[in-house]
Amino acid sequence: MREIPPAILDPFNQLLERKEVPPRYRNHYRKWLKFFLDFCDKYDFSPTDKQQVPAFIAKLLEKNQSKFFQRQAEQAVLIYFEIISTHPHPVAPQTSIPSTTRSTGGKASFSAPSIPRGSDPVGQNKEKGKDRDELPPPLLLHRSTSHNEEELTKQASPKNTGADWTKVYMSLESSIKVRHYSPKTLKAYKGWIHHFQFFVKSKDSQLIEISDVKDFLSFLAVKRNVSASSQNLAFNALLFLFRHVLEKEFPKVEGIIRAKRKPYIPVVLSREEINRIVANAEHPYDLIIKLLYGCGLRLAECMNLRVQNFNFDFGVLTVHDGKGQKDRTVPLPESLMPELTKQFEAVAALHQRDCDAGYNGVFLYNLLEKKYKNAAKELVWQWFFPAKELTMVPETREYRRYHLHDSHVQKAITGAVRRAMIPKRATAHTFRHSFASHLLQANYDIRTIQELLGHSDLRTTMIYTHTVKSVTLKEAKSPLDF
Repeated sequence: MREIPPAILDPFNQLLERKEVPPRYRNHYRKWLKFFLDFCDKYDFSPTDKQQVPAFIAKLLEKNQSKFFQRQAEQAVLIYFEIISTHPHPVAPQTSIPSTTRSTGGKASFSAPSIPRGSDPVGQNKEKGKDRDELPPPLLLHRSTSHNEEELTKQASPKNTGADWTKVYMSLESSIKVRHYSPKTLKAYKGWIHHFQFFVKSKDSQLIEISDVKDFLSFLAVKRNVSASSQNLAFNALLFLFRHVLEKEFPKVEGIIRAKRKPYIPVVLSREEINRIVANAEHPYDLIIKLLYGCGLRLAECMNLRVQNFNFDFGVLTVHDGKGQKDRTVPLPESLMPELTKQFEAVAALHQRDCDAGYNGVFLYNLLEKKYKNAAKELVWQWFFPAKELTMVPETREYRRYHLHDSHVQKAITGAVRRAMIPKRATAHTFRHSFASHLLQANYDIRTIQELLGHSDLRTTMIYTHTVKSVTLKEAKSPLDF
């Protein structure tokens, strides 16, 4: 991280004291200034240009920083600009520390500077009794009347660069939540819109045109050499931005250089390889792998399973809110019934211990808890693969239980594959590919496989015809000759 030059640090500390910033916050202010200088280095922005402040605050918003820290960071940077207004050249833009861009053959990277994500910039706030969510008081910065008039004039008309996109991101988040899209969709869209914002140099959203979209998508394909799927995701994010956030027309975009889509054939494991991986996985990860393969589940679908999803009497598993908010049912493997029953008993015992300890229930989605006030503590709503530890909700100080994290499962699978010495790049999704391929190999109807996988389009399922040898009769013959 870039250090604050002494020519800035000394007057910065003096101004903090003069403006009566509480001593417990002063180290935070210095940290925010370091993050701002690092931010300018990362994206080749001038640290002496005040127009970069809105982009920096937008970055903090993307990192889920609270309004308290956004306000604190803005005040720290404004103090810095107050200093450099009296010292014209106190900072050499690119000489104090090398740029933190990754080695990408001379190209700037999209990776972000090390701004903390949703946390105290210098660690946990250890002073009890202090309200962290209370916004710090505005600081009185010394500006001349003519300077204020100049600022008002700039704010009156849309800016070609350096505009504040905070409202855009807030509107994006609201639009995503209203449509009940996945949090991962919000994260992906926000990321691509953030890249787009920097590409257009934080141009005012009112001035964004379809030509900006064309230039950005072509830039991704030509300069960044992104994959076709990444370019399509960026396109979908900008389409959503235009239609639902900016409320502008999004005409058919022509003349874009598109990244070439290569034919993708998924990795498929044999039954013997799957057995070896399961044998090298610990509980409950071995059972998770069996469900991923035995029911053709996505990892997120498996982790979101609750007790009520299992119908042991009929041997059916109901998957709610799968990809695209679709529900489906799949048969439970009969060979897994004893293990599933044992896992259910373990969940019930854990739930009883949690209730005895006075916990506040499991996490529920949307407004379900307001509709069913006791649902979070009911057995049917408990996660089938609960996390080992309770999670404290900072806003309410409640202790709730979450499910096993996806990353823990992926890490366990990677370790099991390595110990089993499988010479394939296997992930959690590989078991879903293997499920479909083995059914196709057993001559099951492609439409049946499509329903079991929850695919909307048959073309998505047809990719598995390339993973196995065909065993169907291809010779054209009349039914009369059978």
